[in-house]
Amino acid sequence: MAEYRDYGLAAPHGPDMTGTHNPVHDMTSNERQIFDYLLKPDDSYNESGVYWGDMSWSEQIKFVLKGDAKETKREASNVWAMFKKDPLSPVSYYFKNMVLPGAGLGLEGYVLFSIGNIKPMFQAKGSFTECWKTEKICNATWIAAVDYMEISGIIVGQILVGILGDWLGRRWGLIQDATIMFIGLVMLTAAWGVTENGWVICYVWSLFFYGIGVGGEYPMTATSGMENAVGSGKISTKEDRLHRGRKVTSAFLMQGWGQFFNQVILILLLLIFHHGSGNPPYSKLAAQWTYRVSFAIPAVGTLWLVYYRAYKMKSASKQLAAAKKKSKVTGYDTESLKLTFTYFGPRMIATAGAWYANDIFFYGNKLFQSEFISVILPGNTSIMPGWLYNLINVGVSLVGYYLASFLIDNKLYGRKRMQMVGFLMDFILFVVPAMHFKYYTSTAHVREFQAMYFLSSFFNQFGPNAVTFLVAAEVYPTPIRATAHGLSAAAGKLGALTAAVLYNYIDTQTKFYVVPWFGLVGMLVTVVFLPDTTGLDLKEQERRWQYIRTGRESEYHGVAVHPKHLSYWERFRGVGKYYDADADYKQKIEEMRADWEASQERKANEKAGHWDDDDEHDDSVWSSDVSTFFEKTKGNSPIIQAKEKEFRE
Repeated sequence: MAEYRDYGLAAPHGPDMTGTHNPVHDMTSNERQIFDYLLKPDDSYNESGVYWGDMSWSEQIKFVLKGDAKETKREASNVWAMFKKDPLSPVSYYFKNMVLPGAGLGLEGYVLFSIGNIKPMFQAKGSFTECWKTEKICNATWIAAVDYMEISGIIVGQILVGILGDWLGRRWGLIQDATIMFIGLVMLTAAWGVTENGWVICYVWSLFFYGIGVGGEYPMTATSGMENAVGSGKISTKEDRLHRGRKVTSAFLMQGWGQFFNQVILILLLLIFHHGSGNPPYSKLAAQWTYRVSFAIPAVGTLWLVYYRAYKMKSASKQLAAAKKKSKVTGYDTESLKLTFTYFGPRMIATAGAWYANDIFFYGNKLFQSEFISVILPGNTSIMPGWLYNLINVGVSLVGYYLASFLIDNKLYGRKRMQMVGFLMDFILFVVPAMHFKYYTSTAHVREFQAMYFLSSFFNQFGPNAVTFLVAAEVYPTPIRATAHGLSAAAGKLGALTAAVLYNYIDTQTKFYVVPWFGLVGMLVTVVFLPDTTGLDLKEQERRWQYIRTGRESEYHGVAVHPKHLSYWERFRGVGKYYDADADYKQKIEEMRADWEASQERKANEKAGHWDDDDEHDDSVWSSDVSTFFEKTKGNSPIIQAKEKEFRE
């Protein structure tokens, strides 16, 4: 019984999907208990069979605290059992389930963070000053293009690979991304030209090419992490409800670790190649070795990632293939894309709009650093203080990443509140120094300014940066999930591009006046258009999607249209009026019956010598109690009778 519940219900098909037949009337009290166990799991329903979203606020608090305590105890027990069996097995588990799914983003964070760190080194005294700073021998447009072309490549990758990931499959997209990033890193490491301007041009186009692979990592990592691409390709329903957010954000936070290791490695490489000193002037030779070796190191890891995705992630496209089969689609599901914009269009305002606003903040965070360093260390020409403060800031960000992964599945806080609070705190932390800029940038109060810098990084990660990555995939159906995530992520990079262009034309204090309002915009679109999917079974959302896909939206009555899991806009439009817990319970039983009859048909086929080579079906999950109930209430099934007759003949 537990096995069936773990893998959830199939999408609706077969006879009597209207709910006119009442299967509950045919049940004994014992059978009712069995179906309650299967259809009303204790992590979402209380002892009376009430869904947690239907409880009063005080009842929700008690229910959630009790469930969290139970789950914490279970996980701690499992970790201890693993440790006793093999002390390193918990580390191995973390590496397989958290590190590997986010390895691409870790490498992406390393390289892109490195680009921002290397540019000041090229501009520093003794290095390539005439090219990168004074622009006497290099074209100013190409120097500026370092930022623009990198972001442009990422946008192309996010949209292109998002579409290809839904068209050709997650596994193909993952392999392609790793391959492009590896080739891009080789290009970056070997970039050179006859002149220094030629080198810059080669460097810029290498960044653009690498950016395409980086952009593809966003939709591919989010969707594959959500669909258990590193495992069997199956999704355990209970694990999905309780820890889906943690699984995806744990992969995403590898981006933070990539930034951390990049900064550490750059500091060490500069000390090695600059005779143990971090102070200028820096020789061109030291700058070249530091830059090239820093890119060569992740190239090795990226090459291994190509191998791992090609040979160890063969189930990555399993969920997508199953969804396409139900919809009888072989290529790109254009009908699902059309229906998604029809039914979920306002959600795109939330996922794309919030990501756009967030990236303004994400890149605006750098505004603090240059100001307080100039106050703390007046006349400083060394790049080392900036790198060291970067390292501290990344450490603070990692705390935010991890806290987000721990609380993002908590039903009392969850995705939506986390994003709202993060946007609000970033607004406050930018608007306060904007209104008193001279006060906070004075020598006496620069420490408060510095504290706001670190706090803005913390709330950016413990807020919109983590949540936007998750919900941009989570609130959309499987057939176009990568496309929707790619479009949302591309909107985010447009925010980064906006910041990169805008900041070139306004002074620092004006930047502080402009940036905070994007926090309020982000909070507003979150409140109005973002549904809260915390605690919602992803399979339940897919179940609703099958009703929409077959033109029967009004016939779905499950928790995916519970007001708790809808945005205010969707509630205003009346989407929640279809929610009916009793009708949904009856529907689920009839859907189970249809699946059971299909399994009986397959068995009859096998007896008749007609084998089904499709490995999607697993008839072993049917318990004897469920089979007995459906057997005694099946009536005269023409399908089963025909197959049995064929076998007897």
